Amino acid sequence: MSSTTDLPEPKRQKMEKIIGTHNGTFHCDEALAVFLLRQTTTYRDAGLKRSRDPAILDTCDIVVDVGAIYDEAKQRFDHHQRGFTEVFGHGFETKLSSAGLVYKHFGQEVISNKTQLPLEDPKVTVLWLKMYKEFIEAIDAIDNGISQFPSDLKPKYRSRTDLSSRVGALNTWWNQPTDSQTIDAQFEKASNLTGQEFLGKLGYYANAWLPARDLLVSSVAASKAGVDPSGKIILFEQFLPWKEHLFELEADDTVTAIEANQAIYVVYPDEGAGNWRIQAVPVSPESFESRKALPEAWRGLRDEELSKASDIEGGIFIHASGFIGGNKTKEGALKIAQAALVM
Repeated sequence: MSSTTDLPEPKRQKMEKIIGTHNGTFHCDEALAVFLLRQTTTYRDAGLKRSRDPAILDTCDIVVDVGAIYDEAKQRFDHHQRGFTEVFGHGFETKLSSAGLVYKHFGQEVISNKTQLPLEDPKVTVLWLKMYKEFIEAIDAIDNGISQFPSDLKPKYRSRTDLSSRVGALNTWWNQPTDSQTIDAQFEKASNLTGQEFLGKLGYYANAWLPARDLLVSSVAASKAGVDPSGKIILFEQFLPWKEHLFELEADDTVTAIEANQAIYVVYPDEGAGNWRIQAVPVSPESFESRKALPEAWRGLRDEELSKASDIEGGIFIHASGFIGGNKTKEGALKIAQAALVM
């Protein structure tokens, strides 16, 4: 059996896919776009040409961030041309950069390849949308000069630690060599930097965030069956980051097991302290206001005083605002939640 290493050099070169992008100063969007393409089956380990010469770019299999053309059929993904208004969709309205363009067309394949999930698995779509929201969109916005906040607001401090700034810092300084070989080597460092951060985020969302989402759904079902048929109390047998998932799933019409505004309290173990917590569900993920705070009569009480006031043994505390409380046992925490529902 022959391999590409057995082929004559010209034939090997012809078989290698080539990604094209512009030369000179580089930015986060095309650095990430190149990395993402190299995670696909078609462009894995592809070579790279950095040029603005149309004749050179025409020899490439795919071109990103240069050429003034957006045409998937031609494998051209630039966003600088007049009239370009492409957005990611799915509720996102930020104009795309080359990173967003490549991610829009190739992101699901990248996620499928890296997570080993089938491309048609619904989890791939969940992760694809989550990674755009949490990672890609900011890169699109920064590259297109879209501010996070109204321009009439003056920032109180400067931040140059975001990914786009760190990529920019990898460009050669004004008093360093600016030959193409040096700059291209720096570009590869930048592309690897963006890629490692992308994969790190994807690893977290695939292996920690997404399992928590699944556990929330199963916990809601188990709680309705064994704790509170009304669905107002959710019991977690282990701690998990639940708040973001709960609100997202409440707004998802395809998830029939979780109804909007149904959950009032969640009960979960404080594994570090060896006791249990009762937390009121807020009215929104960032809000300090609860759907139903723990009873005012118990707020600020601790230990034996709390146990006497509530007539529930094992009391530890109820926060002064009523958003959270503690009990020594799971049974005690559930009793607090059950009693609070009717007070």
